[in-house]
Amino acid sequence: MKNLVLIITCVVVLAACSQGKKPTDKDEKLSAKGCCQKEKSCCQKDSLKFNNADFYKDGKFNEEAGKDAVIRLMKYYNYPVTDKTRSQLWVSDYGTGHFTEVGLAAIMYANDTKDRYMLQDMFLLPNQMLPEHWHEKPDNDLPAKMEGWLVRNGLSYIVGEGDDNLASFPEIKIPAAHTGGVTVKNVIKTLPGEFVPLSKVFTHHWQFAGPQGAIITEVANVHANEAVRHQVKSINDYFLGK
Repeated sequence: MKNLVLIITCVVVLAACSQGKKPTDKDEKLSAKGCCQKEKSCCQKDSLKFNNADFYKDGKFNEEAGKDAVIRLMKYYNYPVTDKTRSQLWVSDYGTGHFTEVGLAAIMYANDTKDRYMLQDMFLLPNQMLPEHWHEKPDNDLPAKMEGWLVRNGLSYIVGEGDDNLASFPEIKIPAAHTGGVTVKNVIKTLPGEFVPLSKVFTHHWQFAGPQGAIITEVANVHANEAVRHQVKSINDYFLGK
């Protein structure tokens, strides 16, 4: 029976680790007594902190440094990292020069334009903003993008059209690099296991990660880069390669 109690406690401690949560003093004491000694280090993680200057060399965004940071975020949450992960990762600072404040990383796992389904995982660093944008109808027979987001790890504030409650979330700081602020301000604080759909097609939306970042699964009918439009003109021009 004693061994069974230790095993159950071990599972609880590891579950806290996998979510990036700091275990309680009681958890740590039990671990020190012999429960999950091999995995003890996972519950002693440092907070995720990044220095913006580390992502730039001669004023140019260093994508490999960005990927290093995202892989660190993945490992923090026990996200599967394979020998293909780095090559699959897309990272961008949207030309802002402030990757830790405005940016995104993503892996597109599926984007089937024939049967019209899409699946990707998005990765936001701590307090990083995915800039405000929306999706037009592409210049072909594809529909305008309709999407939704399932938070897997961390915390994301998902923001779209609706009643303005942004002031109720003082922890959200719109970066100066997102010039002009935002136009939609209906915030949904979204925790792991919670799904938020886009309110309706063509509507503006953006996200802001919590203090330990976020890993988010996005599902949609289809995605077309050329149909994305950003609220900030400089970001829009950069994204579209203008």
